[in-house]
Amino acid sequence: MEGVNIYELVERLGSDEESVRKMAVFKLQSAIGDPSFADVLIAEGGLPRLRALALRSTGNTLAYTLTALSRMLELDKGWEAVSDDLITRIVELVVAQPLVNVNRGAMSVLAAIVSNPHSRRASTGSSGFQRLKPAIDLHPQFLPMLVEKISSADHALCANSLQLINSLMRDAVRNEADTEWPRFIKQLQELGVIKSVYGLMQSSAVQDLAHPLLEFQSLTKILLRKWREEAVDLEKADHRRALRGIHIASNAGHAEVPDNSNDSQKNQTEKWRRLGFETEAPQEDFGSTGFLGLMDLTDYVYKNEDGFQKILLEQATEQVERRCPLARASLSVTAVLFEHFEAEKAEADEGRYNLESRANFDRLFRPLLLHWSRLHTSGLNAFLRLWKATSAEVEDFDKIVELVRILIEQVVGQAPRVMEVKDVEDELARFDCQRLRELQMELLELTYEDAWGHHLRQVREELNHEALQFVKEQRIRCLLEGSWFPQHSNYSSDSGPITKQYLHHKSSPSSWRYVRLSHNRRYLHYADFSAASTFKPQLDALVEKIDLSIVSSVVSNVSASAPNTASSISTIKDAASPTQASTTSAKITIHGYIADGVGGQEEAVLLQLHPKTHTLASEWLDGLLMLLNQQPITADTSKLVNLIGGYGLKIRLLNVRHEDVGLEEPVLPSRKDLDDDYYYDIGGMDAA
Repeated sequence: MEGVNIYELVERLGSDEESVRKMAVFKLQSAIGDPSFADVLIAEGGLPRLRALALRSTGNTLAYTLTALSRMLELDKGWEAVSDDLITRIVELVVAQPLVNVNRGAMSVLAAIVSNPHSRRASTGSSGFQRLKPAIDLHPQFLPMLVEKISSADHALCANSLQLINSLMRDAVRNEADTEWPRFIKQLQELGVIKSVYGLMQSSAVQDLAHPLLEFQSLTKILLRKWREEAVDLEKADHRRALRGIHIASNAGHAEVPDNSNDSQKNQTEKWRRLGFETEAPQEDFGSTGFLGLMDLTDYVYKNEDGFQKILLEQATEQVERRCPLARASLSVTAVLFEHFEAEKAEADEGRYNLESRANFDRLFRPLLLHWSRLHTSGLNAFLRLWKATSAEVEDFDKIVELVRILIEQVVGQAPRVMEVKDVEDELARFDCQRLRELQMELLELTYEDAWGHHLRQVREELNHEALQFVKEQRIRCLLEGSWFPQHSNYSSDSGPITKQYLHHKSSPSSWRYVRLSHNRRYLHYADFSAASTFKPQLDALVEKIDLSIVSSVVSNVSASAPNTASSISTIKDAASPTQASTTSAKITIHGYIADGVGGQEEAVLLQLHPKTHTLASEWLDGLLMLLNQQPITADTSKLVNLIGGYGLKIRLLNVRHEDVGLEEPVLPSRKDLDDDYYYDIGGMDAA
C-alpha cells in the first residue's frame, strides 16, 4: 500500500505507547487487504506483534487489531497466530465485552476460524466448530449471547453474529464424523435463533443483512435435506423412541374394547395401521420422507395429543374405506412442503439475484420456511378438513394430496414476506373448498396446455363444436315447444295526445300471440288470442304460418351483453304466469321476401315478437338464427356453450392420469397392426 512504511509500521505495533500502537494498527486494518502487503508484514515479524495486541489490548486498539486479524485470515494468511489462548480470549470477548466494534471484530475472527479448513493446521489437529468447542465449554453463555446479538440495533454487529452462527451450523452439519450436531442445532433453536432470524427477514433491515440471512435460509434447507435423507431405522434409539411415543400418545390401550376379545385382538394386530400406516412395519412408510417425516409426525402428535386421539376415535367409527390414514397424510404434507420450498435445491443460485432491487426480496426470502413445524401442522389439519368436506375414501387419497399441494402453493406460496405465520395458519384453516376446486381446474388446464399444446387445443375446439350443436338443439326445442308473447296497441299520430289512461293501457298487453315451430321445422305457426293461459294451443289452432324458406333475416334489439335474469341451462320455462306484464323491451323482427303484385319480390316484416324475459329473448332469437344456420349472438347462449364445453374438457382432464403430463409431448399409441375397426380413447390415452 502506497504511503505506508511496513518496516516502520511493524516497529510501532510493538511500541510502549498506547497511542502509537493504536495509530499503527488503525493504518494496518486498511492496508492488510492487499495480499502482497500481508506477505511482507508476516516476513517482517508483524504477525506475533498483532497476536500480542489481540491478547492484551483493549478499547479501540483491540477493535482495530481484531479487524486486521480477521482480514488477514480471510486472505488465508496468518493461521500460525491462531492459538488456543487466542481463541479463548476472543470467545471471552463475545461474552463479556460491551463495545460493539470489539464484538464485530471478534465474531469476524471466529467466523474465519470456523469456516476456513486451513485452520486445522493448528497444533491441536482440530478444525471448525471443534476448534472453538473447548473455549465455548469454558464460557457456557457464549451461544446465548451470540443469539442475543442477532437482535442488535447495530446492523453490522447483527450481520457478524448471524454469520458466525451460520459458520458454526455449516461446519457442524457437514462434519459426518460429528454425531453431536443435532444437539447443537436443537440448542440454537431453543435459544430462539429461529424467532430472531424470522423477525429480521420480515423487517426493513433485510437489505443490509441480505447475505447472512440468505445463508441461514440455505442452511435450513440443508438441515431439512439431511433429515430427509436419514432413513428411519429401528436400531437407532432416537428413532425407536419417537415411534414408541407416537404409539403411546395414540392411547391405544383405551381404544380397545375389553368386552370384545375379537376387537381387542384386532387392535393388537393393527397397531400401526390403526394410526394410518400402510403396514405393521411403520419404518417402511418413511421411505420418501426419512427422519424428517418422523420428526414432523412426532411433533404434531406431541403438540396436539388430545386432538390426535380424538381424530383416531372419529376415524375408528367410520367404515374402513372412509377412514383418513393420518400417518400417510402427515408424510404427504411433509413431502408437499419439501417440494414447495425446493429444499432439494438447498444452496442453488441464491447469489445470482440482484440484491440491490427490493423487488427481489419477496422472491428470495422465505421466512415461512423457518416455521416448518407450524406449517406442517396447519397443512395436516387442512388435509383432514378436505378429506371430511369431500367425503373422500381411501382410493381418493392422492386427489386430496393434490388439493393440499394447490392449497399450500396458493396460501404459503402467495404470502407476502411480511405476512405473519398466524395469518397464514388462519387462511389455511378457512380456505374455501369450492375455490380450491376451481384453482385445481385452472391449473389442470394450464398444465395440460403446456404439456400437450395443439392436442389440447384440438380437443377444446371439438368440445366447443359439440357444445354448440347441443345448445342449437336445445334452442330449437324451445321453438318446438312454443311460447306466449304479449302484443301491445301501437300509437299513431291521429290517436290524439298521450294520456295517463293510454300509458296505463300501454303497460298491459292488448292481446297475446302464441308462436310454435312445426315438427318438420319448416314452418313457424302462430295466432293471436285475447288472453294467455297455461294451455298450449295445438298447431291446428294456429291459423297463421310462415314458411322459413322465405325468411331473409332475423334482427333484434337484444344486446349480446344482455343481463341473464334466469338460468339458461335448463329448458324449463319461467314459472311466472304467461299473463304477467312484459319485463323487457326486447323485440325480435323476422324479415322475408313476399310477392310485390307485379311479378317480383320485396323484403317485408313477416312477424314481430316481444319476449317477456331476457331468457326467452335469448332462446328465440338464437333459436331462429341457428335454425337458419347462422351463429348465435346473445350472452346467455355464449355462456351456455362455454359452460358445456368447459365441463366436457374438465371431465376429460380429470380422467387423464397425472403421470401422463410431463415436459415432453405424450407419445401417441401406435396404429401398427390395426384395421379400420378401432377407437381412440383420449381420456385414458389408450387405443384398442
